[in-house]
Amino acid sequence: MFRWGLRFLLPLDTMAQKRRSGKIAKPLLKRISSLLSRILIWFLLVSVLWVLVYRFVNPPITLLMIVRNIERKADGRPFKTNKEWVDFENISDNMKRAAVSAEDQLFLSHMGFDMKAIEQAYENNNKGKKIKGGSTISQQTAKNVFLWPGRSWLRKGFEAYFTLLIEILWSKERILEVYLNVIEMGDGVYGAEAAAQEYYGKSCKSLTRAQAALIAACFPNPMRWSPEKPTKYIKHRQSLIMRNMRRLGPLDF
Repeated sequence: MFRWGLRFLLPLDTMAQKRRSGKIAKPLLKRISSLLSRILIWFLLVSVLWVLVYRFVNPPITLLMIVRNIERKADGRPFKTNKEWVDFENISDNMKRAAVSAEDQLFLSHMGFDMKAIEQAYENNNKGKKIKGGSTISQQTAKNVFLWPGRSWLRKGFEAYFTLLIEILWSKERILEVYLNVIEMGDGVYGAEAAAQEYYGKSCKSLTRAQAALIAACFPNPMRWSPEKPTKYIKHRQSLIMRNMRRLGPLDF
């Protein structure tokens, strides 16, 4: 009789424990869900505000600049961040046209993404060819200003998000202005003005078509290539960019 009582009570006790654990789990899931929702809302608010601020305020520094200086320090070299902000109207039209011709010829017509270029890059990468990106000027601006250097799917996701934000909240003119003032153009050299001074000893407002095209030809890897010592490949890219500049037509912002 006692054994039968135990057999009857044990399942009841197990069921009670399950009910209690279920009651504990539900509030825990609610708390986690609530916390994640708050984090998401705060991220959206802060990111939108951040992008809005940079619509009017020039970015003072980027994470890439910080990382590059850490790398220089690790190599026993002094810090170097040559940059000088230049307003859009004071950037040579040759430099603007060279950048668009080299990096994103559909810049004025897309909403931040060139799907054909992305598909082409994906196909080339799958065929085992040299890895190429399909990033537009808007995407490059977003990752340079708001994100850390590196390659990952997480970073790509954030890049797409910030690209949409700047396309919605900034003008095309502002995107190109920020791009030409913050991107890396050499070892410790950032922006068109610093590059023009470094390589030609003049303001970017005075760059010739050939000079601007040569600077733009090195955009894909400015730590490897330099306008000071252009390789045959870079000279070939320069000629292609100059040809595209002639075909491009006016930049109507």
